[in-house]
Amino acid sequence: MKKNHNLIYLSIILFLSMTGCENNSKSKSVSTDSTSVLKVTVPDAGGFEETINGKAVVLYTLKNKNGAEAAITNYGGRLVSLLVPDRNQKLVDVVLGYDSLKSYRKKGEPYFGAIIGRYGNRIAKGRFVLEGKPYQLQVNDGTNTLHGGFDGFFGQVWTAKQSDKQTLELSYFSKDKEAGYPGNLTVKVTYKLTDDNALRISYSAVTDKTTIINLTNHAYFNLNGAGNETITDHLLTIDADTYTPVDKTLIPTGKIEKVSGTPFDFTKPTLIGERINAKNEQLEYGKGYDHNFVLRAGTGLRKAATVVSPKTGIAMEVLTEEPGIQFYSGNFLTGKDQDGKGKVTYGHRSAFCLETQHFPDAPNQPSFPATVLQPENEYKTVTVYQFSVVK
Repeated sequence: MKKNHNLIYLSIILFLSMTGCENNSKSKSVSTDSTSVLKVTVPDAGGFEETINGKAVVLYTLKNKNGAEAAITNYGGRLVSLLVPDRNQKLVDVVLGYDSLKSYRKKGEPYFGAIIGRYGNRIAKGRFVLEGKPYQLQVNDGTNTLHGGFDGFFGQVWTAKQSDKQTLELSYFSKDKEAGYPGNLTVKVTYKLTDDNALRISYSAVTDKTTIINLTNHAYFNLNGAGNETITDHLLTIDADTYTPVDKTLIPTGKIEKVSGTPFDFTKPTLIGERINAKNEQLEYGKGYDHNFVLRAGTGLRKAATVVSPKTGIAMEVLTEEPGIQFYSGNFLTGKDQDGKGKVTYGHRSAFCLETQHFPDAPNQPSFPATVLQPENEYKTVTVYQFSVVK
């Protein structure tokens, strides 16, 4: 079996380097393999038309010249659907989400497709000290703060401007002390669906007071098609030789450890499910993978990870300017959710996230890359999700 796996890995690497994107079909069917089709509906814009706190919520659609399509709502800046071609040139919706705004607003919703801020990931006990002054954030994840707190960017209505059919610009003004964070922060996020089937996300922000910031996107991917029952059959590569282990509450211990010889070694294409149930304390803490990987040193936009679905032939490469990436294997999805797109359910490990980021709890970890933003500086970072096809 190992020999067969190695042959699969080698062929995938060769195809990734040699093949480009296929032209998209106009069909809205979503395929899971060459013999079956998973019917996933494209969300109706009418289900997202609402006014929240005096601000209009709208569903925007981006299309490239090949027919690839992204739907984004300005509620939380959420990526609602992303249709890309499979090996048979059928469009596949590769992100989990809902058919209406109502479901995105329910209690316990798992941040599907959202812009995360002011601080992505966890901060221990919601506390940090900045310029000698202590700050207390909203605690919304046990004893810790997760993804900005109860009033994080995922639940805000952003100002939207669709400058052309492939570009959506979102902006948000976060007031001083919102969710406990210091400084008035002006944030801009731009989604662009390029003609080579890439979703490019550009982030920028400025502040009038020293603050902390760590923005990311929380898309849940399944390259077999949203609603498919598993992602454990996906092949994953992460360009990271080390990761940051965590304690029982998923806060980094401060150590940086090598992935070699552990279930966290994805330096070569490896099935997500190959070691996910191994006896390992870190996997037990996260109920699977929910860890920050320290990307190999580099400057500018560079490859962070690659994922391939053997079923559909869809390959996704993640490129980023960030120093870390959080790999989450959908361990807390329960399958109880009955209102997925097309009324499908999203079960345990039916999606994965690759959240580009600075490290969790960095404000309390002096050895981690800093997440402090000064008034005289501008926060800027770019992440790209690039899609192609292997035969």
